[in-house]
Amino acid sequence: MAANDNEKLDLDEIVLSEEARKRVEELIEEDEGAHNRYGGALAVFLTACAVVMSLFHLYAAVEIVPAYMLRPIHVAFALALVFLMFPAAKRFRHRLMWWDVIFAVASIAICGYILYWGDELGDRATLPTMIDQVIGVALILLILEGNRRSSTWILPFVICLFIAYAMFGPYLPPPWTHKGYEISRLTGSLYMTLEGIFGVAVDVSSTLIILFTIFGAFLQYSGAGKFFIDFSFSAMGGKPSSAGRAVVMSSFLLGGPSGSGVATTVTIGAVAYPLLAKAGYGKEAAGGLLAAGGLGAIISPPVLGAAAFLIAEFLRISYLDVILMATIPTILFYLAIFIMVEIDARKFAMHAVKLEKHHRALDLAKRYWYHFISLISIVVFMLMGYSPVLSVFYATLVTALVSFFQSDTALIPYDWFRGRMAWIRGFWESGFIKALEGGSVGVLTVAMTCASAGIIVGVVTLTGLGLKFSSIVLDYADTGAQGLVSLWTMLGAANTPELLHDMKLLLTAFYTSLIVWIVGLAVPVTASYIICAVIAAPAMIKLGVPDFAAHMFIFYYAVLSEVSPPTALSPFAAAAITGGGPYRTTLQCWKYTAPAFLVPFMFVLDPAGTGLLLGGSFKNLAQADWLSIAVVTVTAAIGIAALAGGLQGWLLRKTNLLERWMLIIAGLMLVYPRAMFDVIGLSLVVIVAVTQKLRHAQLRAETG
Repeated sequence: MAANDNEKLDLDEIVLSEEARKRVEELIEEDEGAHNRYGGALAVFLTACAVVMSLFHLYAAVEIVPAYMLRPIHVAFALALVFLMFPAAKRFRHRLMWWDVIFAVASIAICGYILYWGDELGDRATLPTMIDQVIGVALILLILEGNRRSSTWILPFVICLFIAYAMFGPYLPPPWTHKGYEISRLTGSLYMTLEGIFGVAVDVSSTLIILFTIFGAFLQYSGAGKFFIDFSFSAMGGKPSSAGRAVVMSSFLLGGPSGSGVATTVTIGAVAYPLLAKAGYGKEAAGGLLAAGGLGAIISPPVLGAAAFLIAEFLRISYLDVILMATIPTILFYLAIFIMVEIDARKFAMHAVKLEKHHRALDLAKRYWYHFISLISIVVFMLMGYSPVLSVFYATLVTALVSFFQSDTALIPYDWFRGRMAWIRGFWESGFIKALEGGSVGVLTVAMTCASAGIIVGVVTLTGLGLKFSSIVLDYADTGAQGLVSLWTMLGAANTPELLHDMKLLLTAFYTSLIVWIVGLAVPVTASYIICAVIAAPAMIKLGVPDFAAHMFIFYYAVLSEVSPPTALSPFAAAAITGGGPYRTTLQCWKYTAPAFLVPFMFVLDPAGTGLLLGGSFKNLAQADWLSIAVVTVTAAIGIAALAGGLQGWLLRKTNLLERWMLIIAGLMLVYPRAMFDVIGLSLVVIVAVTQKLRHAQLRAETG
């Protein structure tokens, strides 16, 4: 698409078409659920409920609220709001039905029952009364219905399969057989203790995830998100690759505190697509780049996706350690997209697009510099020794306070107190109230997913399914490894125990990635991580992979659900903005992200690869082998560049077929953290670069 280099683009004048806007709203609703939109007193009531939910959790961040109270209250809030805000079916949109009220009241009543009995409820978990069982069944059904309303029917269906597995174990064929569990045993295990429904997942949702959604809402309504986008586009303007670079930079700045792939894609895409189109990107290529950048939000510090909080809880480590582990992989992820952008600019002869003067980066930074304080405040508080809960609480306060540095970003307008009664209306309609409301509404889908996933975790723990599943995976890996070793020895290699172990580990990692990817096709990232963490991670851990590396491996492959149909919501949202084909946009997204998703194999195939995770915690940094970390990081970066060049068919210039395959093989070699493979991979990259230089020099000599 040709463009005039002198043509300027005003970011403030960019708007989506009505058709694109509606399609984007549909995709956001598919990701976050289809909200009812009410007016009048009902709207005020629901806003008040959401604000109270946020205020309660902010209070729980600084005051001690026992877990047996906090978790049921959190689930009750989430269930009640889901039933009041999400319709049972499309034909009931924007209407509050009588059964919605009954379900909401029942959710609160069940919470009251749990709080009334307190510790006594757990004492009789092995012998629950009939009322206990009825309450338990009702709670499970309400959670399944709440999950169906707020996301899709697929996860509730999967949960039903797990419950059926728990009940009908004696009738299953080996090795899946177990003794089976009755309703009384299931309900006692799933809701009468701080396991199952009220286990790790809901604990994280009630203490961390909701606080981070509140923090993200405060950033949004204080104008930080718009500043990050404008600053990125302004800082990168003026070169053929600047449009793509701006998307990468803004995705990192906005995605880090957002933690949502779809939200980041939509927010940036609405502004960035006209810029990408003027630079020369096609509809699908632009959409793929936007979706790839948005996908990085789920793996980018300081927030990452909701599953990252679960990693900290499962491994009993600090959330700051999870941020530390994600640092280098996040850099490599965005490096992969950045290299693809640079290749695109040369391969397709992109055009430079200039922005209006009032969008200069320096001017924006001078005026809105305080938004950077909000962005880094969480990490600063953690480094000061505060817990993640207190860190995000204080970071939210900081965001609220610094918003008053400018009148146009203040969460409460400067003139909110004018008139006798206007101050009440001004305060109620302020960004402060909207942020509190948005924080609660934003966590509803995740809270339902966590409560539902808790049922799965409870069943897996009760039946021992995790150990069974791991044994099956290891058996398949052992059989395949024996075959690979036989083939390898036929080619002249020595048959050693180390070789067999390496082959078995490689196949186990490969099978695990497939399992996580397949599960992720049907359920959200958070749910796919939880499911696979309890059934697949033990297999790799048994083979000597550190637990933190195994969980990070699963987390990164769970993220693939965001770019794999039928749950490819980020690419579909990007396609709605650009007008491109959804599935072709998804393929373009795969192109941009493919190199980075080989990096997780480095975590698990060799101990040196864990250097990318910086040892798994701050405690290990003092003993870290920084030379080894530097080597594995550099080789991973070169491997990503080689893979990007091979997939694009372009390194210094267009490659021929042989050079393209040499780059792909080099990339695969370099992401395997062994010295021999690194030497082979680097040699192949050098050979391709030299041959391209010589061919270019020869061409210049022939053309004079």
